Amino acid sequence: MYGKSSIFNNLTGLNQHTGNWTGKTIENATGMYKFKEKKVLLFDIPGTYSLMSDSPEEEIARNYICFNNPDVIVVVVDATCLERNLNLVYQIMEITDKIVICVNLLDEANKKGIKVDLNKLSEMLGVPVVGTIANKKSTLYKLIEIVDAVHYEKIVSKPKKVIYDNLIESAVNILSEVIEDTLGEENKRLTRWICLKLIDGNDNIIHTIEEKLNINLKNNKIIALKINEAKIMLLKNNINKERFKEKVTSLIIKKAEKVRSEVCKINNINYNERDRKIDKIITSKKFGIPIMLVFLILIFWITIEGANYPSELLSNLFEFLCEKLHLLFETLDLPIWFSGIVIDGMIKTTGWVISVMLPPMIIFFPLFTLLEDLGFLPRIAFNLDYCFKKCLTTGKQALTMCMGFGCNACGVTGCRIINSEKERIIAILTNAFVPCNGRFPFLITVAMIFFGGIFSAPESSIISTIVVVLIILFGMILSMLISRILAKTILKKLPSSSFVLELPPYRKPKVCNIIVRSILDKTLLVLGRAISVAAPTGIVIWLFANINIGDMSILIYIANFLDPFAKLMGLDGYIITGFILGIPANEIVLPIILMCYMANGTLINIEDTNSIGEILISNGWNALTAINVMIFTLLHFPCGTTLLTIKKETHSLKYTLLAFLLPTICGITICLITNGIWNLLF
Repeated sequence: MYGKSSIFNNLTGLNQHTGNWTGKTIENATGMYKFKEKKVLLFDIPGTYSLMSDSPEEEIARNYICFNNPDVIVVVVDATCLERNLNLVYQIMEITDKIVICVNLLDEANKKGIKVDLNKLSEMLGVPVVGTIANKKSTLYKLIEIVDAVHYEKIVSKPKKVIYDNLIESAVNILSEVIEDTLGEENKRLTRWICLKLIDGNDNIIHTIEEKLNINLKNNKIIALKINEAKIMLLKNNINKERFKEKVTSLIIKKAEKVRSEVCKINNINYNERDRKIDKIITSKKFGIPIMLVFLILIFWITIEGANYPSELLSNLFEFLCEKLHLLFETLDLPIWFSGIVIDGMIKTTGWVISVMLPPMIIFFPLFTLLEDLGFLPRIAFNLDYCFKKCLTTGKQALTMCMGFGCNACGVTGCRIINSEKERIIAILTNAFVPCNGRFPFLITVAMIFFGGIFSAPESSIISTIVVVLIILFGMILSMLISRILAKTILKKLPSSSFVLELPPYRKPKVCNIIVRSILDKTLLVLGRAISVAAPTGIVIWLFANINIGDMSILIYIANFLDPFAKLMGLDGYIITGFILGIPANEIVLPIILMCYMANGTLINIEDTNSIGEILISNGWNALTAINVMIFTLLHFPCGTTLLTIKKETHSLKYTLLAFLLPTICGITICLITNGIWNLLF
């Protein structure tokens, strides 16, 4: 539901991620606000249109509403498409009387000529209704007042629940008394809802009810007899399980449509005409994919062009800081090994990560968030849905893939929005096939040196951008291919689901909100994660580079050991060593490689790509090396944070190991092939 997390943010002051598509909240968030000197605890649960399905985010929402017995439920509905949200409202009214309807996006409705009669809606539903505009706090004060009144029973809701046809109501009545006795007074409110679920026979929901309420339903002989009696009565009237669910759902939908038709006045029947005209182009088979590619190229070109100068400034700043710290440590007469570990190991590594990561993120994330606010990202999922269906997955995987561009760990967590277990696991296992923000600087640097460097400005940056985009497209295509293979082999026994995606309206982006949100929600979060692993990794790398066995450091021993196999891939041992030691954070792979080449014992501060290019070329890099390095940068094991996230999301060491092996095996295989072809041709 649109605006739910925005209302939560404005009330609590927290920064729960919001976006211009449904399903962004994928776990519960909590916050506090004050009203009349009282502290109110607010939960933001995943948005859903129904309590009937079994997707993870909808299960979280259903379980919280049903079993946590909240004081008040605030259901945020979209004023521009009321009937779709009323489906959920009627389901919640089966469970609790303490409900407040928040009709949000009144500003969007007004723009489209839609007028919602809030008083009549309240009268028809039998519960309080409040109109809001999420980003205007003044409209939220009335909501806070009504919530308080409902909680303290100053306003008593009398929900006008859906009355089903006589047969269904009779079936519910057969079960009601025995279920009410089983539940007791505390959970009496759930009687009608549980009766419907028992007749429906959804084993997953019934098991959850038994577990959460600590009762026995299916093995209770009296309840079993009543369920059997109700089902026999329905079957005699040609209502089987599928028809029962269909009748219940259709009656709720009809009721919602009837209410919407009576409370909504549409002054302009063509209010969606502008969006439809744009979608005819954006989502067309002819123009959809090319437009997506143009946007992708534009974003990466702006990122490449804009990041160079601030990266150089930050690099110089950290170099200056390290020089001053060296002087300070010398003045304090601290041991050389200590200054090496702290300054040359921990601080230099951290400084490199910040100077390389921060500028591209500050540019990339706001641009990415801009597309999200405009409503363009769900259109990407829509355009790619056909391709993903051919791979036996779902277009929602495109959304999680988009999240992976920022951080693969975030992309893995985002896979919770996918309904079926099969498609969710496929999306998790293939998310690392798109490069995260930590891999972009390396890809961009190599592209600028070995491909863009052939041309003069501005052609150089354009060519570099095209090369990076081609690598990304290669990863996306390979991701689809691997998805199909997984769906046909390892995961073929798991059930699939259909893909339903609502295209949000196009909206004018709020630039200030975008900048703040992208910095707070994404940039600082990802940067903080990178710094937390870069600092200790810097210490380990410095020790490896400075502890000698005989006349060689541990780092050189590792590189020499890996070199024969690396040569088969068109690489060298130092490159493979950089990737292995860079598993905590992809951002430090290039600095490790440069440190090995320079035999400097510490990460080196290189101010521009020309200097980096000279070092790489003097150590044997050529066009083949560049191609294979870019392939292996795209296709290698996920970083440590992503692997831990995969373990947390799948609860499986098997899937975590598979997520490690899939891209790595693909990367090694493709590098072996390209090296073999190159040697045959040249």
